Amino acid sequence: MQALQRKFSVSERRACEVLDQPRSSQRYVGQPKDEDARLTKKILELVRQRPRFGYRRIAVLLRRAGEVINDKRMYRLWKTAGLKVPRKRRKQRSSGNKHNACHVVPAGFTNDVWTWDFVHSSTVDGRTLRFLNIVDEYTRLCLSIKVGRSITSEDAIDTLAELFSMHGVPKRLRCDNGPEFISSAIKRWLCTLGVDVLYIEPGSPWQNGLCESFNGKLRDEYLHQTELLSEADARLKARAWREDFNDHRPHSSLGYLTPSEFARRCADSAPFAARTPLHQHSEQSEPLFVS
Repeated sequence: MQALQRKFSVSERRACEVLDQPRSSQRYVGQPKDEDARLTKKILELVRQRPRFGYRRIAVLLRRAGEVINDKRMYRLWKTAGLKVPRKRRKQRSSGNKHNACHVVPAGFTNDVWTWDFVHSSTVDGRTLRFLNIVDEYTRLCLSIKVGRSITSEDAIDTLAELFSMHGVPKRLRCDNGPEFISSAIKRWLCTLGVDVLYIEPGSPWQNGLCESFNGKLRDEYLHQTELLSEADARLKARAWREDFNDHRPHSSLGYLTPSEFARRCADSAPFAARTPLHQHSEQSEPLFVS
């Protein structure tokens, strides 16, 4: 009707007379039925419970609950309520790349590059255990094996802080893109200390080959050779195995010296910056605080 009024420049009254329609028909505004409001309320309740369901699945749930509704009506109520399935958000990936691989950026001296990674196992009762391994890439010295049911980024910071106070702060730290390693807390803390983080390319564990090699030895010579009765038992056995690995196990890439022997031979020739105290290396006069 409005289109005819604009085309012929006539009033609503004249247009209705020509088409033989009552003028009230042009002013009618449909009112939603009470049934629609009731169904919409149920739809919203189901959507809150199943946010990833589309209108067809919600319609099936309504029909199973005894409601009489077809897909066409369901779609109309769905659109009227402004509903839609939210888009999946892609997980944030780290900016790691192949240029941080161990064969591209190798360690040149003690405390040049540390590497860390997780290994998973379980106790005899089937409960999960996590092992956080930290190794000096140049000397192959295992600095720590932290054992726990759950190891968060805060636990990782505490472990690094203890090692930094004992061995000094490394120049770089190589790791994969695990959630604990890419956490904002760890990034900020390491940046404050002036430690560069070398994130390897996602899905490329061979780029952290030295740590993966250590993980393989840990599985083959420790985890697969003994039963872990509890978390405390695993912690004691891991400490004993780490001491044996550092002090008694000959390493082929070190000329069959143990990591401890090789580290002692390197101590006199290591660059001064790699062996300076924590507060000097990080250019801070304050002691280390862990948040």
